[in-house]
Amino acid sequence: MNFFTNLGSYEAYLQKNPFHKLLNIDLNKYGEVQNKIEHPTYYSVDPKLNEPFPAELDDLVRLHYLVTSRNVTTILEIGVGKSSIVFDHALNLNKQRISSYVEKNLRRSNPFQCFSIDNNKEWIKVCQNTSKTSLIKYHYSECSISTFNGRICTFFEDMPNICPDFIYLDGPDQFSPIGEVRGITTNHPDRLPMSADILALEHFLLPGTLIVVDGRTANARFLKTNLQRGWSYYHEERSDQHYFELVEKPLGIYNKRQIDFCLGNDFYKRIL
Repeated sequence: MNFFTNLGSYEAYLQKNPFHKLLNIDLNKYGEVQNKIEHPTYYSVDPKLNEPFPAELDDLVRLHYLVTSRNVTTILEIGVGKSSIVFDHALNLNKQRISSYVEKNLRRSNPFQCFSIDNNKEWIKVCQNTSKTSLIKYHYSECSISTFNGRICTFFEDMPNICPDFIYLDGPDQFSPIGEVRGITTNHPDRLPMSADILALEHFLLPGTLIVVDGRTANARFLKTNLQRGWSYYHEERSDQHYFELVEKPLGIYNKRQIDFCLGNDFYKRIL
């Protein structure tokens, strides 16, 4: 599974799609765009951390490229952040290019919208006030410790009622879900985030849907173990991103029309 065959140079991609300017990133000071940023051991599991993670352009370039190259129309973003700005930029490009065809030919009731859900009201307000986005629908919900088939995990209480063709999983953090199950929570530095919302939505998703999990390898393995449909899975270890694509035959004429237009013949070669 290689979605990035035609991506080319990350620097060249940013020259054509300069979304880094919306993030106030100076490329002359940033360094090598394609390199991973290494953080201290406890950086990402510090419950006292009250500042946003710095932008990682290698991840953001890949996300932007996936949205534009796959002609994505509707995004579910689990965890609000800098990626929200990138998704807004990419969807605006798609809207300019393909909105006429989508409106006339596809059954997409939320075209060119990104629904970004988070359980932190203050962080949502910060993102709304500091980013100039036009296609992001911010969605607040509490998040609780629960179970899926007896396995302890987390669920948002109120999900956006949409049918996304792209899902980005980068939240919630492990310290904010409320409650416990038999004394177990994710609120411990040695625990791991374990979101299960995608599992509850799985049978509503359309063939051709792509899920990207940013890091969160234990969570990705949890999804891989429990997903029931025809998903292909790939872990890009260098970038530490996980990709799940629903490679099933189309459900009907509208789904087929969407696959043909957005993904092309290469999708059918990937069907298991």
